[in-house]
Amino acid sequence: MHKMSLALLAGASLLIAAPGNALAIDGPPRSEPRVIYSYQPPPPAPERTAYVQRANMGGGFIEFLFGDNPQQNYQREQIYQQQPDYGYGGRRALPPMDSQLQQEEAADPAQRPFDPKYEKQVVDYRGKEGPGTIVVDTPNKFLYLVQGDGKALRYGIGVGRLGFTWSGVKTISAKKEWPHWTPPPEMLVRRPDLPRHMEGGPQNPLGARAMYLGSSLYRIHGSNEPWTIGTNVSSGCIRMRNEDVIDLYGRVNVGARVIVI
Repeated sequence: MHKMSLALLAGASLLIAAPGNALAIDGPPRSEPRVIYSYQPPPPAPERTAYVQRANMGGGFIEFLFGDNPQQNYQREQIYQQQPDYGYGGRRALPPMDSQLQQEEAADPAQRPFDPKYEKQVVDYRGKEGPGTIVVDTPNKFLYLVQGDGKALRYGIGVGRLGFTWSGVKTISAKKEWPHWTPPPEMLVRRPDLPRHMEGGPQNPLGARAMYLGSSLYRIHGSNEPWTIGTNVSSGCIRMRNEDVIDLYGRVNVGARVIVI
């Protein structure tokens, strides 16, 4: 009995001496103390990808490899693949620099070799036009003088540039050797630097011969610029090399039919 009383007294003393332990068992849990440091490290910077930095990556294929938007990068890669290829054999190259273009443009056109297909030659002709008819094939830059028997003389020509080509049926209304030239008012509006009148001669743009077409301002004439044969260069006239227009001039008469297609 005496020993039991001592045990009860000892247990009571422990409860009185450590009230915190009783609260830890029966009361609400205590929160951990918050520790405040004198230096707080900044939060880590967000990760930046090539897609966000595309202005520095150059776009295109680099973005496609490293970007973070697959759908948009796929579209950009398709655009990249569609860019023109300036090289050969599938290798991409840069277009010519301005200085190179200037050198090419500065090349003397008079040194351009004459294409032999524009030389005067006898060819087969299967059209329905009779002998003596002139047929002007504007798209292919050829003039045919029908000979009969399925043949024609073919000459190379220069024709009207874009916006100045025409088609129709005319007759040769006049023929002139070494014609003089008076630019029409419409041409002077476009080229005010041209002379108002120019006598016939080797420097005249109408060349050695001219055959006038009806009442129009159009002519079949020679040229002091033979390198323009085979090109779209005139204001609607049909130009030939001087040696060719002299040959044609001697073969046709006033009243000959001219078909321009």
